[in-house]
Amino acid sequence: MLLRPLLVFVTALGLFGLVPPGDDPAPMTPTAAAANNATVFYYTKTKNWPATYLHYAPDGGSWTTVPGVRMVTACTDWVKATVDLGSATGLQATFNNGSGTWDNNGGSNYALGTGDITVKDGVIAHSDPCADGGTGSGNQATVYYSTATSGWTTANIHYAPAGGSWTTVPGLGMEAACTGWWKKTLDIGTATSLKAAFNNGNGVWDNNNSADYTIPTGTTTVQNQKVTTGAENPCATEEPDTEAPTTPAKVTANATGTSVVVSWDPATDNRAVTKYQVTRTGGTQGTLVTDVGSTVWSDTGLEEKTSYTYTVKAVDAAGNTSPASAEATVTTGEKAPEPAAGTPLGTDPRKDPVYFVLTARFYDGDSSNNRGGSQHVKSGNAANDDPMFRGDFKGLVDKLDYIKALGFSAVWITPVVLNRSDYDYHGYHGYDFYKVDPRLESAGASYQDLINAAHAKGMKIYQDVVYNHSSRWGAKGLFTPTVYGVRDSQWSWYYDEKNEGFEYDGLTVEPKSGKSYYNGDLWSTAEPSGNTCVNWGKPTGGRSAEGYTLYNCQWPSPTSGMFPKTYYHQCWIGNWEGEDSRSCWLHEDLADFNTESAPVQNYLIGAYDKYIDMGVDGFRVDTAVHIPRVTWNRRFLPAIQERVTQKFGAEAARNFFVFGEVGAFVNDKWNRGSVNHSAQFFTWKERKEYSADDATAAIEQYDYEEQLGTGNQPTSTNAFLSGNNYHTPDHSQFSGMNIIDMRMHMNFSDAQNAYNNGKDSDDSVNDATYNVVYVDSHDYGPNKSSTRYSGGTDAWAENMSLMWTFRGIPTLYYGSEIEFQKGKQIDCGPTCPLATTGRAYYGDHLAGSVTASEFGKADSASGEVATTLDQPLVKHLQRLNRIRRAIPALQSGQYSTEGITGAMAFKRRYTNGSTDSFALVTVTGDATYTGIPNGTYRDAVTGDVKTVSNGTLTVPAPGKGNLRVYVLDGPGKIGSDGPYLK
Repeated sequence: MLLRPLLVFVTALGLFGLVPPGDDPAPMTPTAAAANNATVFYYTKTKNWPATYLHYAPDGGSWTTVPGVRMVTACTDWVKATVDLGSATGLQATFNNGSGTWDNNGGSNYALGTGDITVKDGVIAHSDPCADGGTGSGNQATVYYSTATSGWTTANIHYAPAGGSWTTVPGLGMEAACTGWWKKTLDIGTATSLKAAFNNGNGVWDNNNSADYTIPTGTTTVQNQKVTTGAENPCATEEPDTEAPTTPAKVTANATGTSVVVSWDPATDNRAVTKYQVTRTGGTQGTLVTDVGSTVWSDTGLEEKTSYTYTVKAVDAAGNTSPASAEATVTTGEKAPEPAAGTPLGTDPRKDPVYFVLTARFYDGDSSNNRGGSQHVKSGNAANDDPMFRGDFKGLVDKLDYIKALGFSAVWITPVVLNRSDYDYHGYHGYDFYKVDPRLESAGASYQDLINAAHAKGMKIYQDVVYNHSSRWGAKGLFTPTVYGVRDSQWSWYYDEKNEGFEYDGLTVEPKSGKSYYNGDLWSTAEPSGNTCVNWGKPTGGRSAEGYTLYNCQWPSPTSGMFPKTYYHQCWIGNWEGEDSRSCWLHEDLADFNTESAPVQNYLIGAYDKYIDMGVDGFRVDTAVHIPRVTWNRRFLPAIQERVTQKFGAEAARNFFVFGEVGAFVNDKWNRGSVNHSAQFFTWKERKEYSADDATAAIEQYDYEEQLGTGNQPTSTNAFLSGNNYHTPDHSQFSGMNIIDMRMHMNFSDAQNAYNNGKDSDDSVNDATYNVVYVDSHDYGPNKSSTRYSGGTDAWAENMSLMWTFRGIPTLYYGSEIEFQKGKQIDCGPTCPLATTGRAYYGDHLAGSVTASEFGKADSASGEVATTLDQPLVKHLQRLNRIRRAIPALQSGQYSTEGITGAMAFKRRYTNGSTDSFALVTVTGDATYTGIPNGTYRDAVTGDVKTVSNGTLTVPAPGKGNLRVYVLDGPGKIGSDGPYLK
């Protein structure tokens, strides 16, 4: 978050991750006989079609003739079709009713593999939902399995009777028993018990921490790893759910070019609404039915100048479906030229160190889009020929090789949406959330071009996003306030003459005013229709700095009545650790969205769907603490997961990296005792149900968690080794949001202090190995300093050595590799030139050319950028990145300090499949490790080899900023000695 100085996975990772039962062979591998056949099961209850057809094309082959193959009844609510794929190993599929109504996965088609495949309300899984578990004369075991916390949309039981063989992975599909419970009755012959594990059909398993579950005959429940034998039917007291949800209301459809955003208010249900069905008619493609989990749907790739009609139904867990909503009709416009969409890289984000840039201040690739704005002269920027909007996407594309040469494989960029304020170069004053700010784009260097260029180099783009607030002028397409203004002798300099044919975009100069920051569309002397601002146009009794008369409604304010409560909150924050900090304005420049309102939720979800579709790799979430956690967990985080899953698949969704800024600027574990305002709090799901109304639920959650206090919060061992062993992390209660490590950040005035503070909080984070760790940023230095870090080169080297080897994802603010602007005030708004601040233009240090084909090494460099790359911290950083990239334990490993002496010494291990990486690390000081595995350890810094035969290894102090990384059966020395690593 940036303030002017006037004022301050729906797709869960599963209970125990992507690991099948320990004694099961080769999961998810089809047998040779079935390798080229697919039996596709389709769920019919919610569609209620009289007939269902499978229209498909084997991978690399031709599509069947429309409507395709008629599917046959498989069991209650399911139909099926078995297809011979020949030599193909999968198929593309859509479904229809034979009369022109289609389910094509929202235009993406369904990508299906081989074997048994289910498609249920848009969710693909793998099992036979109609398989008979056996109800013959043998012993019976009835198993109920709870998915209430995991959020799985289907469940399979994979089992072996005692003394018998395991079922073929993924096992048998369980039947929905009641809300949150699945059931299967199994015939286990003469056995009196069975071993079992559960999965969601897509490779996510609950195998009881690799121990599997032991289940006897009779009725057994399995809930959150607790096995209850001889159990009562958990659904016995629950009446069958036969009540349908209410009909969705206020359905709207808005077109931009050939794309339409459909949104509606949430429906209600006696249990819970789980899905919505959006039906589109119009055009030449027939009727389309799409299942979505949120209350907004972005429909793209439509025909030009064509009328489309949308209706929406709500669906509950029992498959009860509401009547269709009222119709919303919209006509598309002309098709705008659109670059090809990108595809996220989709790999574990912990592998990717992050370089953070303010795009407008990094490198100027195209001077034609430079803009100074209304504060150009006042700020002193004009005197320096340094417009606030100077850097751009073209400049970033041009210098991706510089970032790669440093060793970074992820770039965090400031918000890209069109901004509108007096000083908006940083991007946090969003105005049109559906439009990329043209001051950042150029011909051949659009935002899409940047994403594609980064991906081509194996680099990720993390987009900074803002859900909490808009600019003071509101959000275009949602609500924009009209202010009072009179163009008299006092104010004509400020209020631009109206130009009905001109639309503000921040870049284009309006011909009447000669300004790119035109405001003629924002004000009116006549009171507008529907005005709610109190005392419209009446003098306040005050005067401006110039002595001009001030009027009511002349300036946006939450308490003026100018902003309707449907769209914006209507108060100022009074207590930064109170409930009001989640429901009031931070600053006059940051109009606080009513994020508990469906129209606002729909607007933001629809906007950020656009950027997900472009292939960004993750979101850095600004001001996350100022939105209730329950709103994140109910609305925004599931919407992100759903969209990524739909467009790019479950694996891409699992690795789509969301990390939030939870501004806890204190040195204690819990932010002044308030759990609701502590960073780690946002990594967890909710622990109870709250009111269906989001605003009420936010208050209920705040009160409930504050009353429980800090001592009753969930804990996790996900970041910690068990002795010397890596264990499969439990992400069942993960919210979907990771965090910036604010506690380490606040304590980085000294590396050891940051290290000790970081460790102290890790048990309260769902998985601290995903924490984003940095020393300073565009907002603050350590200890909430207003200046960029100035601890000295040796201290920087020590900080980097710690960040690049300790748990978490190391992140560097642009220029810190040469101590750029050290000690300078980070931000002073327009009261001083940007060139004197921590947000100064960096491009002068990047002039010249640089190429890099691998991370952490420049192939060639000339000009000033060659000088930059020759600086001591750059050399240090490059080698750290090469070492970290070569040792998996330093990327994704859990850690422990058990049996270790040393100020900053720890052991880390990561085990996955054939990978087993174990490293012993000490930063600056000496260390002794006891109780470690025997074997040969090689130091990645010096190449030194130590053979351990008695479980003990002692390492002398390497010196400040230096470190030792002894890796069991490791590769030895990585890179060449430098100024610190030697």
